[in-house]
Amino acid sequence: MKWLDHEAIEHISYGAAILASGGGGDPYIGKIMAQRAIAQHGPIQLVTLDELQPEALLLATGMIGSPTIMMEKLPSGQESLLACRYIAEHMGCSLSAIYPIETGGINSLLPLASACILGLPVADVDAMGRAFPEFQMTTFYLDGINASPFAVVDENANAALFEAQDSLKAEKLARAVAVKMGGSAAFAGYPVTVDQARVSGITGTLRLMWRIGVEVQQARDARRNVIETLTTLLQGIVLFRGKANRVNQRSEGGFNYGTACFVGVDDDKGSRFDVLFQNEYLLARREDQALCMTPDLIILLDEETGLPILGERLCYGMRVVALGVPANEKWRTPRGIEVCGPRYFHYLDDYTPVETLAARCSEERV
Repeated sequence: MKWLDHEAIEHISYGAAILASGGGGDPYIGKIMAQRAIAQHGPIQLVTLDELQPEALLLATGMIGSPTIMMEKLPSGQESLLACRYIAEHMGCSLSAIYPIETGGINSLLPLASACILGLPVADVDAMGRAFPEFQMTTFYLDGINASPFAVVDENANAALFEAQDSLKAEKLARAVAVKMGGSAAFAGYPVTVDQARVSGITGTLRLMWRIGVEVQQARDARRNVIETLTTLLQGIVLFRGKANRVNQRSEGGFNYGTACFVGVDDDKGSRFDVLFQNEYLLARREDQALCMTPDLIILLDEETGLPILGERLCYGMRVVALGVPANEKWRTPRGIEVCGPRYFHYLDDYTPVETLAARCSEERV
């Protein structure tokens, strides 16, 4: 894992789709961009924070906007490079490494392509441990680290650079500009030192994505059950098995909003399930009973293949297995729940850990 080649990118891409929790943009696009960059420039160096100087500068880059629009408005990769260069020029210093702001979707793969072209290593750290819909929803923000300077660039090289008072304001400004740029754009932001990343980031997430891809491939080769492999690896819980009978979604304000409704199958036959999302799956429930809620991860998998299903690809008739996975402990603090818990998204539920909800459901069934 010291150097990322084509095969490593394949594994990371699968892991990124799993941890995206339905959002983050299609990692396939980022995978192709990263593999193309490797073909032109050679493998990408992956480094731990311990391999970098404490004051070395790290920068995040990726895409901002609606995942549905990203499927039709594909990035070239040049947007991200320009955004990174604008930040470096604005700060008057050189970059030591690139890192993904989130674990999941295109924003786990596009930074790898950008780093490869820029001749920089990728730091094995991120600021979410999963994917979230808004850019203040980072563990850096929990510790008061500002996303600014924050640059947004579109496919025509139109650019905007923000120095906002905090990460929430940076999110609102950048999102508004991305909407004016057609609903999606590239970004660069959250410049942090290695010391800041060590204290406030979530380390080892690129290796985790790679491990997910490797272990699932090994399970397939050995004809083992992929769902069971993922459940064990992620300490997940099967929430339900169902068939999609209605999917309503819309793109608005730079987000993909929607509700997916499922009828239960197998042991869940006779029950109705809903999954609500804003880019990412945020709340899963049986009838009116919560099964899993943000910041814990909700992962929908194709029942036959074990492939993760992104929100923008949900459609009528899909048979899914829904997993609930505990979030990183930083998100389960009072501050973490305030920033990205269910109440922030105007759901009426108070946050309850997925394992507690699962135990409660089991007791009710007995």
